Amino acid sequence: VLSSALVIWIVSVLYPVWEYLKPPKSPGENPSMVLAGTTDEMKKNSGKIFKFGNKPGILIDTPGGDIRAFTAICTHLGCTVQYRPDLEHIWCACHDGHYDLHGINIKGPPPSPLAPYDVQIKGKDIYVTKKS
Repeated sequence: VLSSALVIWIVSVLYPVWEYLKPPKSPGENPSMVLAGTTDEMKKNSGKIFKFGNKPGILIDTPGGDIRAFTAICTHLGCTVQYRPDLEHIWCACHDGHYDLHGINIKGPPPSPLAPYDVQIKGKDIYVTKKS
């Protein structure tokens, strides 16, 4: 009886700890299309980070009014990039990397451009897909 009680107690303590430490299942590890935002929330010369599966993407409404999307992972060390409206380009704060509005690396240590995504606007929804 004591052995059974000890086993039950150990399991009741360890199971919640295991469930807490176990990484969560992420839905859609590799989606083909995601809803990145709406035209109402995008203002001219602004950017927005969105999730593309389990990775960040960046949606940009350029000063010219075009909507573009790229992976938001810097090609230097994998930091998340952001849009800087004052500079009118994409910037990585980790090591001062700069990308133009076509995702091309223009300054700093990033060795290659950001991967672009295709943007489709359906009504007010902005959908992003991987380039084929």
